[in-house]
Amino acid sequence: MRNILINRRDFLKSLGIAGAGALFAASPWLSAFSEVTNTTKEKCRLAIIGPGSRGRFLMGFLTQNPKVEIVALCDIYKPSVEEALKLVPNAKVYSDYREVLEDKTIDAVLVATPLNSHCKIVLDAFDAGKHVFCEKTIGFTMDECYRIYQKHLSTGKIFFTGQQRLFDPRYIKTMELVHAGTFGEINAIRTFWNRNGDWRRPVPSPELERLINWRLYNEFSKGLMTELACHQLQIGSWALRKIPEKVMGHGAITYWKDGREVYDNVSCIYVFDDGIKMTFDSVISNKFYGLEEQIMGSLGTVEPEKGKYYFEDISPAPAFLQMINDWENKVFDSLPFAGTSWAPETANTNTGEFIIGERPKSDGTSLLLEAFVEAAITQKQPARIAEEGYYASMLCLLGHQALEEERTLYFPDEYKIDYLNHQSTKTPETV
Repeated sequence: MRNILINRRDFLKSLGIAGAGALFAASPWLSAFSEVTNTTKEKCRLAIIGPGSRGRFLMGFLTQNPKVEIVALCDIYKPSVEEALKLVPNAKVYSDYREVLEDKTIDAVLVATPLNSHCKIVLDAFDAGKHVFCEKTIGFTMDECYRIYQKHLSTGKIFFTGQQRLFDPRYIKTMELVHAGTFGEINAIRTFWNRNGDWRRPVPSPELERLINWRLYNEFSKGLMTELACHQLQIGSWALRKIPEKVMGHGAITYWKDGREVYDNVSCIYVFDDGIKMTFDSVISNKFYGLEEQIMGSLGTVEPEKGKYYFEDISPAPAFLQMINDWENKVFDSLPFAGTSWAPETANTNTGEFIIGERPKSDGTSLLLEAFVEAAITQKQPARIAEEGYYASMLCLLGHQALEEERTLYFPDEYKIDYLNHQSTKTPETV
């Protein structure tokens, strides 16, 4: 699929970047674009560590950015490198990431390797003075995530994670309205991500099974929680501006009994300190309901993936509809989008309203990558983006642990950082 960038310049111009106080309050990481006009002639020399299917998808956006020069590719699997070279034929090729980090001319690295390898690569990249974009989940364990975050702080290097919803226009507008009280008091968040497929990829030779299908094995992956839940759990902390305190759940292999070790269906309940709950459910043997986050308030519900809102008992006031229409017309009239066109079925007779016009076909990935490039060039870390990525990773790992141990788990004090309702229990010396 050809990647078409969201037009960032028109997007921010239409937002009125200088006076978008409410949007910056909900999404302060948009500050990465604040000095974009001053970086026109700058370049970010970038290395791709792990140019597999996800890495090449991200490269499809990066190669359209005139401020990016992809100068190196690193992978132990030759076919992935050969495919990536079709996008950047002049890039140097490496099989050992440590050789990439030795190149002093490389400004930043994008890490899209199997989950169990993230920590060592990212820590070494920070130590080598590189800015880092790491795909989610950032670490294989909660301890690894904590070490990565602390290394980001101690080195002062830019750190982004693959949480593209932070730059998705549907979600940005949704959070502005949620925080303004448009949907009343939020009392529950329901998230789910369903598919129908075995999650396997073709393997040319049996000895490559675990290398190619690493997501199916406990040695490399934690399955649905780290691959899918990481995106959706971040919605809770964004909407409620707090971190849940405990989680319970169940996981099993009920359909794809093909030798895999990770669950093919999971269900978790996260509970906040005031009793509000957020659920995550996923099965990969039925895709009818697809994926969604349902943020439920006393006055209405918003479904940001679908880009729609529903009031409980009354029709929206004309002034509210006019405000939404004005916003969508200013921001989205001239924006090209690309992506899936699937929209979930619903049995609700209340068909709702599109919060920003017809459902966009992009998920914010292009803006996320562009923001990373701008941050790497200016060497200014946008507020909260590392912390949101950190807690998204930590929550899905804690949920996976709850599934494995079949008990309720509380967020460990030793891994809390100074963010939202959490405060670190460690002194700088102990860290």
